[in-house]
Amino acid sequence: MTRSDIETAERLGRKRARMWPVLAFLFVAQQGAYFSIPADDAARAVDHVRVGAWVVLSAVLLLILATGGFWRHSKAVRALLNDEVSRAHRAEAMSLGFIVSMVFALVLYATVGLEAVSVRQAIHIIVSMGIVTALIRFAMLERRALGDG
Repeated sequence: MTRSDIETAERLGRKRARMWPVLAFLFVAQQGAYFSIPADDAARAVDHVRVGAWVVLSAVLLLILATGGFWRHSKAVRALLNDEVSRAHRAEAMSLGFIVSMVFALVLYATVGLEAVSVRQAIHIIVSMGIVTALIRFAMLERRALGDG
């Protein structure tokens, strides 16, 4: 590990703590495009692209949450970014994301008779809420650890 690796990891760690809430906001904003599709028009090609984009973005965000991201940086920098504290923060964030997902699943299950929700919409809501919660919680924990929040 060199001094430049440490400086790079420090800079990227601060950047990560600032950018993850932005990612969460963009992810939530993208939900408007999905839920603006009328149920009877969901068979258009453009709507399949929207759903596919959501699936890809969700998968990428989950992969970043699970691994810590920064794949194009050196192994030394990734090791510094993925220290014990960051791993604990990610674990706590993912745990909270799971709990929020389960709560939304229970709410949807309990209210299924009140409002018609398709299976695809229910899955979308459950997954999205879990990811957003985990992103925001991780960012909050990292900012607090860095003394920024």
